Amino acid sequence: MAKKKNRGVSGNPAKRGSVVAPPPPPVTPRDWIQAARLRTLPLAISPVLIGTGAAIFVGDLFHWVIALACLAVSVSLQIGVNFANDYSDGIRGTDAHRVGPARLTASGRVAPRTVMLVAFAFFAVAAIAGLAIAIRTQQWWLLLVGAACIVAAWFYTGGKRPYGYNALGEVFVFVFFGLVATLGTTWVQAQALPQEAWFGGIGAGLLACAVLAANNLRDIDQDRRVGKRTLSVLIGRRATQILYTAFVVLAFAISWFLALFHPIAWLASLALLAGLPAILIVWLYRHPRELVTALGLTSLTSLGYAAFLFWAFVG
Repeated sequence: MAKKKNRGVSGNPAKRGSVVAPPPPPVTPRDWIQAARLRTLPLAISPVLIGTGAAIFVGDLFHWVIALACLAVSVSLQIGVNFANDYSDGIRGTDAHRVGPARLTASGRVAPRTVMLVAFAFFAVAAIAGLAIAIRTQQWWLLLVGAACIVAAWFYTGGKRPYGYNALGEVFVFVFFGLVATLGTTWVQAQALPQEAWFGGIGAGLLACAVLAANNLRDIDQDRRVGKRTLSVLIGRRATQILYTAFVVLAFAISWFLALFHPIAWLASLALLAGLPAILIVWLYRHPRELVTALGLTSLTSLGYAAFLFWAFVG
């Protein structure tokens, strides 16, 4: 009888000493805002600023409704791709041991399907704004460009063969968040593509690539472990630091070239007040988490750069 009583008290030996993990905390609005990665939104605003400035320069008119619609497309695509990355990286396990802020899918606090639907919702907003632009301008071929942007945003980390996992992320960022966003903004407002739009789009694309390089440098060890073949994984830490610096320096070299025609563009160099500290962090960081600050500073550099180019074009 005593033995039976003792077994009843001690319970199942297999469970003895086991610790039940506490349930994850509930998701808050702040978590959703963080998942939208607001520090990357300047990358969506910058090409619209530059493209609108170029359109005003060549057309001498400010089509503010179309400009706002372009901004809605760009920002919605940026947020949509951020949530799409959260979903795709989360279900692949890429974010299981990430250095930056925890993601919704990887943390297990939000169902993957929910995160995916949020991404599609922002893609839908971008599509609606793009349709409005096509109706207003009667440029129906723009619908194909918009569809290509959404497809590219999803397959960056989604699908069976995401190109972001095969060292092509910088190409996507340069093309779509640099050239396409800037040139598209200028075209729908002025039906022209002056050199201001081309060079400004290249500059915006280079700074967007710099942000991605800082992000991939931060995650280089984790990405290598999980088999995510970013450009940083392929070329290594030191080469990524050099590449990041080249992206930033080349972008400002373009602003100095544009200053030959628009003197106010020299003031774009003031954006280096944020860019230079970012470069120092990229070269001198001791812990990958420090690169989150470099990423944010580079994003702000892009916004300041674009604001001064806008002023230079319309001034």
